[in-house]
Order: sequence, then C-alpha cells, then structure tokens
Amino acid sequence: MKVLLTGANGQLGRCFQDRAPENWQIMATDSDSLDITDALQVEKAVAQFHPDLIVNAAAYTAVDKAESEVELAQRINAQGPKNLAIAAKSINAGFVHVSTDYVFDGTSTTPYKETDPTHPLSVYGVTKLEGEVAVQQAYPQALIIRTAWVFSEYGNNFVKTMLRLSRERENLSIVDDQRGCPTYAGDIAQAIIQLYLSKAEGGIYHFCGDHEVSWKEFTDQIVETAETLKLISRRPMIKGICTTEYPTPAHRPTYSTLSCQKIGLYGISPSDWVSALNFCIKKIA
Repeated sequence: MKVLLTGANGQLGRCFQDRAPENWQIMATDSDSLDITDALQVEKAVAQFHPDLIVNAAAYTAVDKAESEVELAQRINAQGPKNLAIAAKSINAGFVHVSTDYVFDGTSTTPYKETDPTHPLSVYGVTKLEGEVAVQQAYPQALIIRTAWVFSEYGNNFVKTMLRLSRERENLSIVDDQRGCPTYAGDIAQAIIQLYLSKAEGGIYHFCGDHEVSWKEFTDQIVETAETLKLISRRPMIKGICTTEYPTPAHRPTYSTLSCQKIGLYGISPSDWVSALNFCIKKIA
C-alpha cells in the first residue's frame, strides 16, 4: 500500500503518519518537496511513485492573512487540490481531500449536513469551497472530509496558545458567542484511513468532535485539564466576550457544528475530543 501525503509537517499530516498502518509506504511531502500548485510537478511525482492513495492534508490555513493574500490562498486551497485530483484519476488512485466548516456562514442552529447550502464568509472559506468543487469536478470518486476546530500536539494551534497564555496571564478574554466542535487531528487521520479502507462512495463527509462548545468553554476545558495534570500552578480568570469585542480581518462562522451522521454509516464515530485533549496535553507536556 503506497500513500502520497501532502502537508506532511502540519497537524493532520504528522498525526496521519503516526496512525498509518505499518505496512503502508508513505511518501510524505511538504511545500518544499512537492508544490501542489504546479500541475506538472504533481503529475511527475504521482507518475513516478504511483501511489494507491493520495491524501491531501496541505492547505493555506492562515485565515486572517488570506484576506490580503487571496491569490496565494486560491492557488494552494483550490488549484492544488484540483491538480492532485487530476493526477489521482490518471492512475486510478484513491484520493482524500480535507476541507473545512468555514464553507458555511454559521447562521444555522442545527448541525450542518453535507447537503446544506454553502456560503463562506471569508477568503479562506471561499478558496476551500473552490477546492471542493474543483476536486468533485475533476474526480467524482474522491473523498472530501470537512472538519473543524482542529487541535493536536503538533504545530501551532488553539490548545497550545491557551496553555501558554494560562501560564503567562492572570486573566483571559475568550470569544463566547461562536460555537463548534473541537476535533483532534489524530482522530481525523483515523477517520480518513477507516473511510478509505471501507471503500466509501465518493463525495463529501463531515467529521468533527462529539459535542459542541464555545471557544470560551473550550478554553475552560483546556485549563481544567492542564491544572489536573499540574502543568499550571494557578488557574487564570477566563472571561467570555462577544465576537465584536475581538475584531479580526476575516469573518468566522458563528455556528460551526457538523453532523457526522453520514460518515457514521461506515462505523466512524465523532471525535471524543475531551479524552483526546487529555492525551494531547500529556503529549505536549
């Protein structure tokens, strides 16, 4: 089993390598070793390695920066996945592309299903949606997994930031009117592997944490876990604030919870993110 993995140094890429079966041969690439925006380079790499599966964990994820780097975000989030999908189809390889909750506008009050209308609010969301459309048009058999609020022991993410701030500050002000489901990157990696091995039908699937919280409530859980593990000596005061009190260049969805009912048909359960958070913080420590 040969797998071409892009975004190998990111949170999901690192976790995928941790969880891939031992008999899988992985060609782990990053932007230096494989420029997915270069169609000829992608075609050549795929022709030479001839993978059974391509997993695209590469993305432009700097949500606020994307507002001023539209062209770069579009190349990485839309043109790159299209190039990979075309190459995968050319050798009849499996293809898994990872997308995001940011394709929705957050006006729903019930978990988003795969068939719900999309309406991204940011350049990041727009370019990720363009990537989804490009992949589906190029290779209908491709698997697209939308996820949300990703954290892990790797890279820079919300959990690591909150752990650092909890040690540095006595008071934290965290947005309390955006709701979603934290999702452990290791569980996303496992879901990708399981979905592929299940020979799932091509299309879009949602995968996220098993229950929703606000960013403030997520922070409460992070700090509580860190205190239990004795990683912080004192708990900071955590104040919930409105999104309007913390303006950012990019608009975020107010509600990001995804329904995992469809992927559940393949025996894949949502991420038990509280248990995963405990595991992750121990790894960080």
